[in-house]
Amino acid sequence: MSVSLPLQSDPTTVMTGLNYVWVLTVTFLIFFMHAGFAMLEAGQVRSKNVANQLTKNMLTWSVGVVTFFVFGAGVEAVIAAVTGGGEGSPFFAIFSPESTLAWVDWLFGAVFAMTAATIVSGAVAGRMKLRAYVTYTVLLATVIYPVVTGLTWAGGWLGSSLGFADFAGGMIVHGMGGVAGLTAAAIVGPRLGRYDSDGTVNVIPGHSVTFAVLGTLILAFGWYGFNVGTAFAVLGVNEAGELVLADFASTVGRVALTTTLGMAAGAIGAGLMSLVKTDKVDTLYVANGMLAGLVGITSNTNVITWWAALVIGGLAGAQLPIVFEFVEKRLKIDDVCAVFPVHGSAGILGAILVGIPVFTVPDAGISLTSQVVGVAVIAGWTVLATALVFGALKAVGEIRVSREHELEGLDISEHGVETYPEFSLGDDPVVADGGIVRPDGGSVEAPEPNDGGIKMVVAYIRPDKLGDVKKALASVEAPSLTVTNVSGRGSQPARKGQWRGEEYVVDLHQKVKVECVVAEIPAETVAEAILDAAHTGEKGDGKVFVLPVENAYQIRTGAVGIEAV
Repeated sequence: MSVSLPLQSDPTTVMTGLNYVWVLTVTFLIFFMHAGFAMLEAGQVRSKNVANQLTKNMLTWSVGVVTFFVFGAGVEAVIAAVTGGGEGSPFFAIFSPESTLAWVDWLFGAVFAMTAATIVSGAVAGRMKLRAYVTYTVLLATVIYPVVTGLTWAGGWLGSSLGFADFAGGMIVHGMGGVAGLTAAAIVGPRLGRYDSDGTVNVIPGHSVTFAVLGTLILAFGWYGFNVGTAFAVLGVNEAGELVLADFASTVGRVALTTTLGMAAGAIGAGLMSLVKTDKVDTLYVANGMLAGLVGITSNTNVITWWAALVIGGLAGAQLPIVFEFVEKRLKIDDVCAVFPVHGSAGILGAILVGIPVFTVPDAGISLTSQVVGVAVIAGWTVLATALVFGALKAVGEIRVSREHELEGLDISEHGVETYPEFSLGDDPVVADGGIVRPDGGSVEAPEPNDGGIKMVVAYIRPDKLGDVKKALASVEAPSLTVTNVSGRGSQPARKGQWRGEEYVVDLHQKVKVECVVAEIPAETVAEAILDAAHTGEKGDGKVFVLPVENAYQIRTGAVGIEAV
C-alpha cells in the first residue's frame, strides 16, 4: 500500500492548512499580550488597586470577546458594505455550524479588538467603577472599534476609496485605544491628591517597577505576533499549481526587522529624552518608550526601510516624556499608565510618517493626505463615541467610586480582596487572650505581674522583619498584638525618588507598627524579644517604646484592668 505524502496532495489544501496553522499560532501569541497588559498596568498603580486592574484586564477579554462575536463583527460588516460599496466581511458565516475557517478569521480579528479595548483601563486606573468600565468595554467591542475596522481593514471608505494604510493597527488599534483612554481620563477626572487646588502636580508612584518592566517585555514578545503575524499568508499556489511563498517572501523579513529596530529605538529615544530632562535614565520611561517605538512602526512596518524604523521608533520614544508632561501639566489629565503618549500620540505619529515617501520603499504608493485624513477620522470618531458613553455614565453618577472607596482602594471596595495581605505571615498557631495553643491542649502558666499594672510595648520595625517579630513574641508567650502599616522618619536619611522622569523626596519610610499590651508578661521581656528579632544593624531598624496604660476594658466580657488584658 502506498502512502500519500503531503507534497503529493492538493497544493491548495496544503497551503490552506499551513496558513491557518500560522494564523492560529500568532493569534495565541497576541492573546498572551493580555498578560503583559495586566502586569504593566498593575505595576503602575498603587498596591491597593492591583486586583482591580487585574480584574479589569480579565473582564475586558471575557466580556469584550463575547460581544464582539455576537454584535461587533456584524457592525463591522455593515459599515464596510455601506461605506465601501461592497459586501463587507462575511459576517454571517461565523454563525454557520460548519464555519471552521471563518471562526479562525474571526478570532484573529477579535484579539486585535480586545487589545484596543484593554488599553483604556490603564488611563482610568484607581478611581473608576468596575461596572462603568465594563459598560464601555461592551460598547467599544460592539460599536466603537467595529466602526473603525469597518471603515478600514474590512473594505470601507477609508481603506478602499481613500487609501488609508495601517498594516497591523498602529492607528486602528493602538492609536484608537490611546485616544479613547485620554478622553475617558479627562471625563472621569484625576485621582484624589493628584493635583493641588492651585493645579500643582503631585507624583503618585506605582507600586512595582518590576511588574511594569516584566509586563513590557511580555508585550514586546507578543508584538511579533501582532506585526509579523499580519503577514497572513505563508504559502500560495502559482498558475502552474505549485506551492510558493506568499506574503512571507515579500514582507515577513522586513516586518520582523523593522519591528525589532523600532522597539529598540523607542527605548533608546525615551531614555535619552529622560536623560536630557532629568539627568537620569528613568526605568519606566525606557519601558514605556519601548512600547511607544513598537506602536510607532506598527502601521508602517511592511513598507518602511530599516533606517526609517530607527528614525520613527526613536521619534515615538522621544516624544513620550514630552507628551506625557503636556498631558499631565498642561491639560491636567491624569493618565495613570501614560496610555496616550505610549499608544495615542505614537500611533498617530507612525500613521502619518508612513505617508512621507523618504521613509518607505519605492512605489509604496501611500499618500500623506490620505494618512492625515484617516487619522483625523479615526481620532474624531473615537473621541465623540467615548465622550458620549462616559459623559452619560457621569451624568447618572455611575462613573466614579466614592471618595471613601478611592481612599480605601478599589481592591477592597470593588472586589473585597487584598492583593498583598502583608500581615498573614508565620505559621505559629496563636490566639488572643489565651497565649500559645499547645498540641496537648495545655495552657501556659502566667508570668509574674508587670508591677501590678498594664503596659504597652510599641515598636516601629522594618516590614520584612514582621514575621520574625511575630515568632519572637510567640516564643515569649505574648502572641496578642496589633499591626499597622505606617510611614515615618528618624535617623534613616531621606532620599530622592523618581517616577516617570519626575523627582520626589522620600523622607517618610515604610514601617510596620507593632503594639502589644501586657499585664502578666513583663514588658521588658517583650521589648527585648522585638529588639533581637528586628535587629539588622543598619539605620532604619526602628525603635521600641514602653508606655504605661492607665486602664483596660474588654468589650466582650466587661472585664476591667488586668483581667481585660
